[in-house]
Amino acid sequence: MSEFLFNYGLFFAKVLTFVLGIVVIIAVAAGASRKAHQEGLEVEDLNKKYKKLAGVLRKAVLNKDERKKEAREEKKRDKAEAKQPSVKPRSFVIHFKGDLKASALPSLREEVSAVLDVAGADDEVIVCLENHGGMVHEHGLAASQLVRIREKGIPLIVCVDKVAASGGYLMACVASKIYAAPFAILGSIGVLAQIPNFNRMLDSHGVDFEQITAGKYKRTVTMFGENTDEDRAKLKEELEDVHTLFKAAVSEYRPDLDLDKVATGEHWYGTRALELGLVDEIRTSDELLTERVADRDLYAVTYRIKQPFQKRVMANVDSALEKADAARWRHKFESRLPR
Repeated sequence: MSEFLFNYGLFFAKVLTFVLGIVVIIAVAAGASRKAHQEGLEVEDLNKKYKKLAGVLRKAVLNKDERKKEAREEKKRDKAEAKQPSVKPRSFVIHFKGDLKASALPSLREEVSAVLDVAGADDEVIVCLENHGGMVHEHGLAASQLVRIREKGIPLIVCVDKVAASGGYLMACVASKIYAAPFAILGSIGVLAQIPNFNRMLDSHGVDFEQITAGKYKRTVTMFGENTDEDRAKLKEELEDVHTLFKAAVSEYRPDLDLDKVATGEHWYGTRALELGLVDEIRTSDELLTERVADRDLYAVTYRIKQPFQKRVMANVDSALEKADAARWRHKFESRLPR
């Protein structure tokens, strides 16, 4: 009887876990539906944003008479600005948060296109970049979007507060100038391919794997077949070719870099990256933007893409996987910090 109750309890726990999983998926899907937004370009006046933030704090710390005086002066300034339009140069701010598939790429394309139609000779583009790399072709195309800005002769600044590694650095190196926070992670100029192989497991269970190809190198290293030294050598050759292209792209935009020293696949923190020439200055994006407010008009440019319901649900799943991958990166780097 006790064995029956134990088995029943175990079965009930499994069913409960399954049901809770379904509930979580439905809740996530519902949340994704509620967060749907309209597609289109959004522009935020950052000068007004910073001014409003400072105003809220100022009102909190000033006394009643000081607040009245400040309000009168602010009203005068607003009237003067309304009569005489700003002639300051402009900074267009784009935020790019990367993942393995560079899924923010469609928005980046639209944002760059919009900016290029408006930006003048005295304007600049600031890209706040957070990207730990991923698929070669996706990040290569993302880097090409930033190349469009350079080719138009518009100054391009990239700010890295957290990470620009591998494909992320491929994007960052296009900039006219790279700023990085002291402990931002940069570099990882290398190429990686890793794949599990289940051939021995399948073989031990009497499962045959058949793969028919036309073309000697249509498929080399595989997950289920038996891999040969020739297969591995061919994959290695392909990776070396991509690495050569990667180094050539970095060298084009940062010709003073010692590629033998920095294109090893290693990463460095901001201050060390500065010494190696991977970045130009140690400064956070907040420092740069608040400094620019004094003599430039700043506009944050964001292109929102409305996704179908099913795609939004799947994006949540992908996001969970990306967060797991990002956690792996954090663990890898944080484990090297002194305790």
